[in-house]
Amino acid sequence: MMCCEGTERKIIHIDMDAFYASVEQRDNPELRGKPIAVGYAEERGVVSAASYEARRYGVRSAMASTKAKRMCPQLIFVHGRMEVYHEISRQIHEIFHEYTDIIEPLSLDEAFLDVTENKPGILLAVDIAKEIKQKIRNELNLVASAGISYNKFLAKIASDYRKPDGLCTIHPDQAMDFIARLPIESFWGVGPVTAKKMHSLGIHNGEQLRACSQAMLLREFGKVGALYYDCARGIDLRPVEAGRIRKSIGCEHTLEKDISQRSSVIIELYHAAVELVGRLEHNDFKGNTLTLKIKFHDFSQITRSITQSKELITLDVILPLAKQLLKEVDYEHHPIRLIGLSVSNPQEDTREKGVWEQLSFEFSDWK
Repeated sequence: MMCCEGTERKIIHIDMDAFYASVEQRDNPELRGKPIAVGYAEERGVVSAASYEARRYGVRSAMASTKAKRMCPQLIFVHGRMEVYHEISRQIHEIFHEYTDIIEPLSLDEAFLDVTENKPGILLAVDIAKEIKQKIRNELNLVASAGISYNKFLAKIASDYRKPDGLCTIHPDQAMDFIARLPIESFWGVGPVTAKKMHSLGIHNGEQLRACSQAMLLREFGKVGALYYDCARGIDLRPVEAGRIRKSIGCEHTLEKDISQRSSVIIELYHAAVELVGRLEHNDFKGNTLTLKIKFHDFSQITRSITQSKELITLDVILPLAKQLLKEVDYEHHPIRLIGLSVSNPQEDTREKGVWEQLSFEFSDWK
């Protein structure tokens, strides 16, 4: 058995099922059982959340509203009520605090809990998860999924495993077999482009990933290869960080092929901006600094940032700023392989405005 680190830890990942959409359906009986999207139906609108009825048509968060409407013509758009979602999230966290104060929120509807030592002294983490799910249902009339394991990576995987209303435990003695069967797309940090490269290397699941040497993964994927190596062995040493404050929200798109034509770059920039706005809305995150990240064909990268006095939360504000930053990038002679956008600097001093530049060859993750 190749297991594992920290087997004494008991970690729960709670994820509210279609949170914003479920709240709207709860509060408006006419919306129940119908495909709804929280967001704006306007031409430049973005879906912030989609009900499970809408997801059956392929509608998902961070999708352009026009595309969502094409996929599901009967889609009903509902304007978000962030103050309501905040209040319900607070009520959910009150339930969490009945069991532990070691809570790491990832967004309004998602959190890790370390229940290794818990207030009621309950031995089994799965019993705590069952109680939390039942209290959320009874007190708030909402549904949550829960994943339980000995680290954050596996707890998160477990909570996604049987959605909606899921409950899944991955025990230390089950972890290696579970990971072996896991599709490579389910691993942390593996998006469509990375998955395609994995497939080309004959890696389709956790068992095949585990057979790869660390040297090979580092050579093929850079620093993130070490993460893949550990995850394939059920290793994730990250602690649950109580009171962790998110300082930025971002997204990155690795392109199927390198691009240098302006029209192609603008289209990809638009897609990145749409996804960013969706993530900002979903996490109710507001910041004043926009950063454009470009990785070139030779893996060198450049970042440009601009800080504004107003908060950056809508596509109408973010997209023109992104285009402004893009003007400073010479991509006609240096084809682009990755485009990223992030918003940072929440509620901080923004007196120093301007644009800055940094050239780097390092791989970096935006959470």
